[in-house]
Amino acid sequence: MQKSDIKSAMNEKGGFQIWWRLLRPHTLTASFIPVFVGSMLAFTDGAFHFTIFMAMLLASILIQSATNMFNEYYDHARGLDTEHSVGIGGTIVRDGIKPKTVLNIAFLFFGISILLGIYICIHSSWWIAVIGLICMLFGYLYTGGPLPIAYTPFGELFAGFFMGTVIIGISYYIQTLTMNSSVIWVSVPIAIFIGTILLANNIRDLDGDKENGRKTIAILLGRKKAILFLACLFAIAFILTGILIITGILPVWSIISFLAIFKAWSVIQQYKGKTKPIEMMPAMAATGKTNTIYGLLLGISLFISKFL
Repeated sequence: MQKSDIKSAMNEKGGFQIWWRLLRPHTLTASFIPVFVGSMLAFTDGAFHFTIFMAMLLASILIQSATNMFNEYYDHARGLDTEHSVGIGGTIVRDGIKPKTVLNIAFLFFGISILLGIYICIHSSWWIAVIGLICMLFGYLYTGGPLPIAYTPFGELFAGFFMGTVIIGISYYIQTLTMNSSVIWVSVPIAIFIGTILLANNIRDLDGDKENGRKTIAILLGRKKAILFLACLFAIAFILTGILIITGILPVWSIISFLAIFKAWSVIQQYKGKTKPIEMMPAMAATGKTNTIYGLLLGISLFISKFL
């Protein structure tokens, strides 16, 4: 199949779309949702500053985007991505953008994030700078460095912890200048949903990753058991949400977040009988939407609880 035919089959367009795909926008909900939920938790406790919220949101999105670019660059450098690869931005292998350009943009995004971090620290604590730099380091090490995290069984764990628990904690702290155990507990279901996005990606890429020596959870479990594990993670996240509501850590309004169950169910159904990466793309996209629906509804429920 010619490169033009592949781009057509994947509905990849030129122009601005080249750079938009490089960001892997379907993954960016993993950076928006934690900031939104953490900020809404702060709002329920009577603290919310819009400019700090926007600075944190933009910094989180830039770090996530840079991580995606490092992924694009290093997977290409190691020969893992080809013009036939599914689920990548394709900026290098299909659009002809120079690898160095992608790498430079990633570092530029990190630089802008640092400037935003300085603004946030001025209004909160300089300890946030230390935590932020650690997050950026692990964003780079996810696919960079001698032993990329993405090649191990710990990718989902690291992604969930840093993009879920840590970002929610930071988003809450910079608004309130305090921290409590309730924030950590609320972050756990979000962290799980973020982990499922990565797991869904690894289920889709299982065959190619296995050929290239990766040892992801999906590879270790096998496709069928990995899909079952994905379903279990969804169930655990919703069960934890129910417990948090019953114990009063989350308001009763948070029951609306259970509407995401329907999308989570569709993810598992869409994986059934699928073995080719292109066939599993809808399930992969639906996993991201599950995270978005759950996170948005959870954040909205926190906002509503402040007035009712």
